[in-house]
Amino acid sequence: MTQRTWFITGASRGIGAEIAKAVLAADNQLIATARDKADLHQFESSQNVLTLSLDITDEAQVKAAVAAGLERFGQIDVLVNNAGFGLLGGIEETSAQEVERVYRTNVFGLLNVIRAVLPSMRQRRFGHIINLSSLGGYRSSSGWGIYCSTKFAVEGITEALHDELAPLGIHATVVEPGYFRTNFLDGSSLQKTVTQIPDYDQTVGKTRNLASEHNYQQLGDPTKLAQAILEIANADTPPLRLPLGTDTLQVIAEKNAYVEQETAKWRTLAESTDYR
Repeated sequence: MTQRTWFITGASRGIGAEIAKAVLAADNQLIATARDKADLHQFESSQNVLTLSLDITDEAQVKAAVAAGLERFGQIDVLVNNAGFGLLGGIEETSAQEVERVYRTNVFGLLNVIRAVLPSMRQRRFGHIINLSSLGGYRSSSGWGIYCSTKFAVEGITEALHDELAPLGIHATVVEPGYFRTNFLDGSSLQKTVTQIPDYDQTVGKTRNLASEHNYQQLGDPTKLAQAILEIANADTPPLRLPLGTDTLQVIAEKNAYVEQETAKWRTLAESTDYR
């Protein structure tokens, strides 16, 4: 393992904070960002840390933060795009404004950071971009449709980055955590739609109830997740996709089986659309 410089968004709490702690424990250098720099006080005592206020939806602010990090440490070896938030509600229940807000952060903000960091990585022909998705980035479900769609976007972006950057010596990985015991399900990281339609009580309503019941009861250990992130950052050939948690593994297996079964059922119709 060699010392590397990490740039982490959303480092003030939850998964982002756990990754930041692990990065410093491994004697790496850290550029830790959050909307309010004051929330990063736990990291400011280290000489290896630069803390910055950053709203990733502000492209000019993103460029300035990356420039400050490069000025301080000279390089960014690992980018962890962790900043984001959840939105719980049915598709019909979700307003255009609510959709736009979550996309501005989870997708457009992530792209802002990638575009700002990549020029220095390309110049050095070295680097690793790690984008946090979710088990919902592989399989959407009732009540999580809009949120999951942002994570589907992150998956597609990362797959393309993987192919585009491989010849340049730069890696791209999308991480798919299941439910980890962080503050994600409370009001600080999860918003619920203003509109709630009674006709969806048996679908979206059940999801709302489960989210409340499982808050701080999640199966996943965030400190172990952080160690997994360090492991892939130090791997010679890191994965394109990294599912984390037995719940994610189960979701992936179930979806793959369903897709295989449904594809087989409709294969004749699918094949019939080619020119003959």
